[in-house]
Amino acid sequence: MRVLLDENLDRRFKLGFDPTSKVYTVVERGRAGEKHGALLRLAAAEPDAFVPIDQNIEFEQNLAGSKPRIVVIRARGHHQQDGELDPALPEINRILPSMQTGELIHVSA
Repeated sequence: MRVLLDENLDRRFKLGFDPTSKVYTVVERGRAGEKHGALLRLAAAEPDAFVPIDQNIEFEQNLAGSKPRIVVIRARGHHQQDGELDPALPEINRILPSMQTGELIHVSA
């Protein structure tokens, strides 16, 4: 599974993903500062999944025909300080392999 993490997620968050997954951040891909529309196009071209923290992404972007699986993290903050997003990792690791192409699921942290 190839997973693209949104720019506002701390790069350390990727350490909690299933070790068989190839996880990289928007910054590592040299795409810092790009809007979600551009990132969704990037995710459609290569990764299997996109993980943003933007809870309104399905209302702000046209996801019709979207190719990547999208797992939206519901959290109070956008940073991996003190492991605040870690509670979402078991659920993300559990659901990603069984998600359908273009499916969007919200996961709470």
